[in-house]
Amino acid sequence: MKLKNVNDINAFKGGLNNKYLLKSLEVAANHPASFIAGTTLIMSSVVRPVSILMTPKTDKENKKIAAVDSFSSGIVKFAITEAIALPVENAIKNIDKNPEKFLNPETIKKMQESGKTLTESQNYKFASQLIKLSTGLLTAIPKSVIAVALIPVIMNLIFPKQKKKKNEKVIYPENYSPVFKQFYDNSVSFKGFQDTAAKGIGAVFNLNLFQNFVKKNSFNEANIARNISMLTDILLAGSFIFRTKKSDKIDEDKKNPLIYNKTVSTALSLLFGYKIDKAVQKSSVKFMDKFIKSNINDPKLSKYIQGINIIRPTIIFAILYYAILPVLSIFTADKIDKYQKEH
Repeated sequence: MKLKNVNDINAFKGGLNNKYLLKSLEVAANHPASFIAGTTLIMSSVVRPVSILMTPKTDKENKKIAAVDSFSSGIVKFAITEAIALPVENAIKNIDKNPEKFLNPETIKKMQESGKTLTESQNYKFASQLIKLSTGLLTAIPKSVIAVALIPVIMNLIFPKQKKKKNEKVIYPENYSPVFKQFYDNSVSFKGFQDTAAKGIGAVFNLNLFQNFVKKNSFNEANIARNISMLTDILLAGSFIFRTKKSDKIDEDKKNPLIYNKTVSTALSLLFGYKIDKAVQKSSVKFMDKFIKSNINDPKLSKYIQGINIIRPTIIFAILYYAILPVLSIFTADKIDKYQKEH
């Protein structure tokens, strides 16, 4: 982005270089998958269920299972993403500190720009963000599988069909086990785990196929979070629909409303989310110009810009999918289901 007046670096000092704002942007840039998963957890476990349950003129049971689906999905997404994302993010941090240890000389030469360090170079920054954000995409199918499996469990816990006896224990499915945090805690305790993870990530960096992809697409860094999030949502929705159809734990008459709700909410959030993000991005050119001028001498400026590019689409899609669209999607799903049953 070109500055209109590069010398005027103090013109916008104040809110745009607030230390708390800059720290938040840096955290989002360093932990993009974790930031997205954390936002999803808050919105899906509180905001979306409330929106669904408050929707008027819809079947109460359909609203209950849709709210449970949201709650289950949020928890599973956060748990699995954190189990994978944290080691990946820490591994890349190790590569940032000592690239010669984990990357081939040819890789460093290809990704490093003249006059810049490796971590300041556009191709490397894009490659790092691509790998960090891809943890959500690569775990989409297992997240959907587990989330669907947990729907009847959580449904019975929150909305039991009959009251449990005083000392009666909840029976979970045989394949259910909250192992993710335990797995991560045990894994990171092994000596040299971080180096092993960094070597694995480094091997991806060293692939010619990966390097060629990065070189062709690094110009699109501002849209990487949005594009990967959209791909992830499509994969999540498709896997959710397939697993819901196959599930023998979910009541047959509740499957279609769940599927319709997921289809409508995903399709509309992708459509409107993409258009709104493009519009916001276009209208924020002046803001970005002021932000860059305000922080022009900060060595972490590129990190802050990465953080903005993570936070912007995440908040837009979260508000759409978890706050605004649930009312429309559950209402539409309920009407489609009733129409099919009557005809």
